[in-house]
Amino acid sequence: MLRQSLLITASLTLAACAGVPDLAQPPVLDAPGEFRSEPEQALPAPGDWVAGFGDPALTALIAEALAANPTVEAAEASLAAARASARAAGASRLPSVEASSGASASDTPTGSRETYSLGLNLSWQVDVWGRLTDQARAGALGAEAAAADLYGARLTIAGATVKSWFALIEAREQTELAQRDVDTRTRQLEIVQRRFERGVARSSDVRTARSALAISQATLASRERFEAASARALEALLGRYPGNTISHAGSLPQLAPLPEPGTPQTLIERRPDIVAAEARLAAAGYSASAARKALYPGLSIGGGASNQVSDAGDLLDPDFLVETVSASILAPIFRGGALRAERDRTEAVARQLAARYVDTALTALREAEDAIHADHTLEQRVEALIVAQSEARAALDLVERQYASGVATIFELIDAQTRLINAEAQLITARRERAANRVDLHLAIAGDFAAGGGITGASN
Repeated sequence: MLRQSLLITASLTLAACAGVPDLAQPPVLDAPGEFRSEPEQALPAPGDWVAGFGDPALTALIAEALAANPTVEAAEASLAAARASARAAGASRLPSVEASSGASASDTPTGSRETYSLGLNLSWQVDVWGRLTDQARAGALGAEAAAADLYGARLTIAGATVKSWFALIEAREQTELAQRDVDTRTRQLEIVQRRFERGVARSSDVRTARSALAISQATLASRERFEAASARALEALLGRYPGNTISHAGSLPQLAPLPEPGTPQTLIERRPDIVAAEARLAAAGYSASAARKALYPGLSIGGGASNQVSDAGDLLDPDFLVETVSASILAPIFRGGALRAERDRTEAVARQLAARYVDTALTALREAEDAIHADHTLEQRVEALIVAQSEARAALDLVERQYASGVATIFELIDAQTRLINAEAQLITARRERAANRVDLHLAIAGDFAAGGGITGASN
C-alpha cells in the first residue's frame, strides 16, 4: 500500500512521486499534531479496547457476531473476488501458451485420407509503456482496498455488538427501575387508602395515588417492550433467531479515564475507510495511466510449432515440425474516440476519488474529535446526575415523613417520587451513552480488539 505522510487540508492539489502517476497520489492535507479536544492527561492506549470494558461476555458476543453476520461474510467474499481480479490483471504481463490438436478424415476419388495435427502457440504482448504493469498495480490496490473494507466491516460489527449489549443492559436496568417505581407507588397507594379510611386523607388523594400508580404501570409495560426489542436486535446481530431469550445479567461498565487517542496522522494511517479510499484512489490513478498508454503503439511477439501428418505415429517426429516466429506493432488509428473517452473517464474517476478521500478523512477526524469531546461532557453529565439522584432520594425520604405526619400533600409525595425516578432513569441513560461514546471513539480511531486482527491481519 502506498503509505506516505498525509497532512490534512481542504486543498485537492495532487503531489507527484517518482514512478507513480500524479492521479494516484492522495491529496495533500494539513493536520495538527494532536486532537484539539484531547485532554492534558490520558491513559495509554489499550491493546484490546473490548477487554477494557471489563465484561467477559463481550469478547464471546463479538466472536459470535463476526462468525455469523452477513455483512462480514459479504466483505470476505468481496476480498476474495478482488484478489482474484488482481491475479487476473497481473497475468496479462506474462506470455500465453496454447496447445491444439486435431484429426480429420476425407474421402476422395483416389480413396480416403486421414490427417493428424498437433500445435503449440505462444503469444506475448510486450509491456513497452508499462500499461499492463499499471493495470496489475490497479488490481493489487483494489485488493488492498477490499482488505481494508473487511477490517472496517469487522470493526463496525464489533462496535455495533458492544453498543447493542450496552443498550440491552440499559433496557433491563430501566425495566427494573420501572418495576421498583410500581412497587413504591403501590405502597404509597396503600398508605393513602389507610389514611382515607381513618378520615385523614381525602378521596381525591386516593384517586391521585391511583393515577400515579397507573402511569408507572404504563411506563413499566413500555420498558418491558423496549427491553424485549433490544434483546431481539442483539440476537439478530449475532445471527440468532430473535426470540428474546438472550441472557443479559451484566452491568454497564465503570469507565476509566479517556485512553490516548493517538494523533490525526495515526488515525489517517490506520482507519480502514481512509486506507481503502487511498487504495482506490491509487488504483484509479494507475487505471487512468493505463488508459492513456492504450493510445500508444503496442508490440506483440508470437511463435509456434506445429505439424500435420497422415500417420498419428509421426506427430512427435521432429522431421515434420514446422516452427514460426512473428512480431507485430499495432497502433490505434480510429476507434470512434473510444480510447480517448476511456482515458477521460478514468481521469475523471480519479479526481472524483481524490475528493472522496478528502471527505472521508475529514469525516473521520470530525468523528474522533466529537467522541473525545463528548467523553468529557458525558462524564460531567453523569457526575451531575449522581448528585441529582442523591438529593432526590434524600428529598423523597423527607417528604414521606412529612406526609406521614400530615405536613406534606399527596402531590408533594408523588412529585418527590417522580423526581427520583427521573433522576435515576437519566443516570442510567447517561452511563449507557458515555459507554457507547467510548465505543464510538475506538471506532473512530480504528482501535485494535482481540477478534479483529487489525488491518494487517484482515489482509492476510
